[in-house]
Amino acid sequence: MLRRSLLAVLSLPLFAALSLPGANPAQAQTDYPTRAITIVVPFAAGGPTDTVTRLVAESMSRDLGQSVVVENVGGAGGTLGAARVAQARPDGYTLLLHHIGMGTTPSLYRRLSYDAVGGFAPVGLVTEVPMTIITRKNIPANNLQELVVLIRKEREKLNYANAGIGAASHLCGLLFQKAMDAPMTTVPYRGTAPAMTDLIGGTVDVMCDQTTNTTEQIRAGAVKVFAVTTPQRLASLPDVPTTAEAGLPGMEVTIWHALYAPKGTPEAIVNRLSRALQVALKDEKLVQRFTDLGTDPVAQERATPEAASKFWQADILKWRPVIEAAGQYAD
Repeated sequence: MLRRSLLAVLSLPLFAALSLPGANPAQAQTDYPTRAITIVVPFAAGGPTDTVTRLVAESMSRDLGQSVVVENVGGAGGTLGAARVAQARPDGYTLLLHHIGMGTTPSLYRRLSYDAVGGFAPVGLVTEVPMTIITRKNIPANNLQELVVLIRKEREKLNYANAGIGAASHLCGLLFQKAMDAPMTTVPYRGTAPAMTDLIGGTVDVMCDQTTNTTEQIRAGAVKVFAVTTPQRLASLPDVPTTAEAGLPGMEVTIWHALYAPKGTPEAIVNRLSRALQVALKDEKLVQRFTDLGTDPVAQERATPEAASKFWQADILKWRPVIEAAGQYAD
């Protein structure tokens, strides 16, 4: 009887044999996920990317039916955490949520331990956080045009603060200086908090950073605000003009966030994660918290692998000439 059963199995066509329990590699994908998922944040806890990730993770866990744990792996401008995910098993259980650094890393870093582009499979975009151009409150300029005139006159005498090479404030500063065609003396800090402290104290002159970091200081009158870097004004700062309105067209930038899996993750798993992300971005609690942070979830059609990949590739091309012109590299 055993011999006849074995012969019957061996005589099956190949496609039928592959459909036997345990023989189909995609079988496990249909049950995904069966355990907790980790989303790596390549920055310290408490920052804007960490905050965004924790909100997304909480909402995604409900749709996936499994815990989604956030792990902070900071250092080296976000490349340590990114490397961790690029080198992880491509099974959908180790993910990355990163910001605009995914678009600038290929140009900022000339030597990396991982493939900054080919090492990842995009899952979907999450949000785009606006930026604000701010200064110490006693700077002798009352609008963006006056500020640009002042910077072009004083040039390196004025200090531009940022949170370190590769940080959102660093990138916005590069674009700002390129748009003005005027350099300033760059003062890098180890994080946004000390940079903001010195700006408020008047030690440095200019900064460009995310609304998640600047809105409270702007409303409190601790800094002077000149423009937001978006095509439209923000509901959270309705009296602040856009860069185009203020006389500096072309100076538009947002700090986008996206979710990634390691390259080689099965398409079925990537798509399952994308669907969970889309559900999360419609969560009323998440939407309200994003609003409180001065941002919004992306539209559903952008929370897809295809949209994220297209946007990512375009951003790499956008930032390469800016970084090369500045000649500021992270290695």
